[in-house]
Amino acid sequence: MSTPPAQDPLSRERAHLGSSRAALRAMREDVENLDIADVTANWVNAAVLQHQIDERIKALADLSHTPLFFGRLDYLHAPGADKAEGAEGERFYIGRRHVHDAEGDPMVIDWRAPVSQPFYRASKKDPMDVGLRRRFGYTGGDLTAYEDEHLSDPSEAAATSKLLQQEIERPRVGPMRDIVATIQPEQDEIVRSGLSGSVCVQGGPGTGKTAVGLHRVAYLLYAHRERLARTGTLVIGPNKSFLHYIEQVLPALGELEVKQATVDDLVAHVEVRGTDDATAAVVKGDARMAEVLRRAVRSHVTLPTEGVVVVRGSRRWRVPAYELETIVGELLDRDIRYGAAREALPQRIAHAVLVQMERSGEAPDDRVQDAVARNTAVKAAVKAIWPPVDPAKLVLRLLTDADFLAVHADGILDEDEQKEILWSKPVRSVKSARWAPADAVLIDEATDLVQRTHSLGHVVLDEAQDLSPMQYRAVGRRCTTGSATVLGDLAQGTTPWATRSWDEALAHLGKGDAVIEELTAGFRVPTDVITYASRLLPHIAPGLTPVASVRENPGFFEVRPTTADEQVIGACEELLRNEGSIGLIAADARIPALTEALAAAGLTYLGPGEETTAQTRLTLVPASLAKGLEYDYVVLDEPQAVVDGEPDERTGLRRLYVALTRAVSGLTVTHAAPLPRQLA
Repeated sequence: MSTPPAQDPLSRERAHLGSSRAALRAMREDVENLDIADVTANWVNAAVLQHQIDERIKALADLSHTPLFFGRLDYLHAPGADKAEGAEGERFYIGRRHVHDAEGDPMVIDWRAPVSQPFYRASKKDPMDVGLRRRFGYTGGDLTAYEDEHLSDPSEAAATSKLLQQEIERPRVGPMRDIVATIQPEQDEIVRSGLSGSVCVQGGPGTGKTAVGLHRVAYLLYAHRERLARTGTLVIGPNKSFLHYIEQVLPALGELEVKQATVDDLVAHVEVRGTDDATAAVVKGDARMAEVLRRAVRSHVTLPTEGVVVVRGSRRWRVPAYELETIVGELLDRDIRYGAAREALPQRIAHAVLVQMERSGEAPDDRVQDAVARNTAVKAAVKAIWPPVDPAKLVLRLLTDADFLAVHADGILDEDEQKEILWSKPVRSVKSARWAPADAVLIDEATDLVQRTHSLGHVVLDEAQDLSPMQYRAVGRRCTTGSATVLGDLAQGTTPWATRSWDEALAHLGKGDAVIEELTAGFRVPTDVITYASRLLPHIAPGLTPVASVRENPGFFEVRPTTADEQVIGACEELLRNEGSIGLIAADARIPALTEALAAAGLTYLGPGEETTAQTRLTLVPASLAKGLEYDYVVLDEPQAVVDGEPDERTGLRRLYVALTRAVSGLTVTHAAPLPRQLA
């Protein structure tokens, strides 16, 4: 006999999904119907509260094509109860956000809640008091399947979850999506690490390090929302295309307040219109430049040669030069920010005057000290001793005045290094200067020497291996009082100044005590593809552990000789017959030719970072912008041209390693020229 619908498990789960969606709609409607007219004192309070309500409404949006819950846990005992008491276990549905019914009873538990943790970590060896773990399969937003693991049943053998594999391998169109349904135990441990400590994640292609970093932000906002609401969070990516690709992950988890930026955005004190050659950029990015700038800033302080005379009424009060020199020396010894010391100097001088007033029998108060600090003679002395410093003008002088640079770089940079960073032509002003990206970082360092940079509660730094020491310092300034999640892969460092070790990078970041974790299990890149790409590792990162793909599906892989660009486009057309996104990756110099070939074939395509759709699934990607992006299928054009497009072979091979590892389901390598010998 067929099972009655009322007893059919899939029907019951679908009914719970429908009830949960209805409960979520009711939660949203409750917020939409709030009347704040009688609870706000003024229009400012009303505006703030209305903004909070609007954000809450957005966070409660029901995304129709996103599963509201993806798992279920059946506990043997009530969490927190004494097992000896025999308290009956509870059932929890695990999803992207919390949903409760009209009585306040939970219908879906947030994946970040402590009670959800066993969904990711429980195993046959350690069931964590879970009797049953159920995973759900979806098509669009419809629940279509389920799969059970009886963790406490020793007679049932452990098996790989088919639904988990399908979710990992599911074709993708559009931006990066969250991985809450597929987080692995080693990833979950990093995601749930505390706010007070910083974490560095070394992860090869397809290990999910970017997703881990984003989900850690979501978890920290859940566990420490009030604190991070005050201090702020920031995700830093390598370029705008990458940020656009990942920008929907956190909103899909209900987190709308996390800002995103590139390092160039952080240091945008001037307009960047120029470029440096590799040698100059390496010198400017060297951490030694911080000491050159510190010396240059402090050189503006001039020890006083004359005293200060303050006239108040009929009395004259004189602070002699030797006393002023002592005050200036104490401020210099404290090594506080230049601007803070400059603000403290008039108060210190005023205090010296007040001491004399008290000795003469007067009883001045704080108002008198403030008045003395604003005295014309005191202000003139401060201007002469501790003049204001414009960071951009200071850096401009270092880069254009050989004598000024030589004085402050003495013993730090040798003559050849100084010549490398000096501009060959004079510049009239800060605005007319053709600043390079590395110059903007120097200005940011000088700005922080003058005035402290605002610090955030938590910063996520992705693709960190490509940063220079000075860029690490710029990021570190944004989290001096907070923590950081650093994500990267040393093998994918594709800049001349790419970091050599995480210990060194973390020291420049100011997070030398960060815990370094390594992810080596590859979930996104097929076995044959990562095995082929790993041939490059001995040449680009000899000490690094190769990624081991855990995919049961080996994926599609082919190396195809070609004689014309039309054959490259033909490879794309073949892959477009499959479901999912396709990336055509090529050396930057090859992009114009391939653009013409695509146009001739009548194929529409997107640029990197643009959102693919069901109608347009092909993206043409310059190799320089491929980092961090993923496509279901990739056609990689002319590997040797990718290598030749970089200033040196090692950097070129690293760029090639990045390009080879962007495919989730299949890779076709096309080449007319011989392949790099390292791939033989």
